[in-house]
Amino acid sequence: MKIWLISDTHGKEDELTIPKDIGMVISAGDGGTYKNPYHCKPYLEKFLTWFNDLPIKHKVYVPGNHDTAMEFGLIEEQQYTNVTILNHEPLEIEGIRMFGSPYTPAFYDWAYNSTEEELIELWKQIPTNLDILITHGPPKGILDECQDGYRAGCEHLLWEVDVAGGPKYHVFGHIHEDGGKQEVHNNTTYINASVLDLQYNWSNDGHVIEI
Repeated sequence: MKIWLISDTHGKEDELTIPKDIGMVISAGDGGTYKNPYHCKPYLEKFLTWFNDLPIKHKVYVPGNHDTAMEFGLIEEQQYTNVTILNHEPLEIEGIRMFGSPYTPAFYDWAYNSTEEELIELWKQIPTNLDILITHGPPKGILDECQDGYRAGCEHLLWEVDVAGGPKYHVFGHIHEDGGKQEVHNNTTYINASVLDLQYNWSNDGHVIEI
């Protein structure tokens, strides 16, 4: 199956070129933009409507830190009948084993921010033998470099990915500056699927993988 990977569309999903012959699309979050959940709501609803109506059989969404309206309970998730929203839970589609989680290290009190202690316990729940791990944020030191050189990834996530036996793919977004890239470590292909740059301008059309 060909799978299209995107993240961090922030209201500019219409600028993407949709690949052909795709069986699944996965977004690693940030369909919304604004911190205020009521301001975020129309943008996230617009994205989810676009996502729901894509001519692709399987659609998977993992919320991000800009999806405050979803965390706040303002989004009627059940109306997006063609989208599976993963909130720290597993999913299997046509034999492809996945796990999706929105949580990221605390950062100015955005959505799904968690303390270090919380993240240690959350990442222990990642299953082994995954085909695709989807998290909104990156692991420490892999495609997580900010403009000022700071590495914004989670070191506990990196540790647990290795402990979990290394999924075939680890997909995330969050750090726009390192978006549109992939790296391979210990038999896991890491993909930062952010499609916008730091100024929120279109940068790339995401990645396509085949499983």
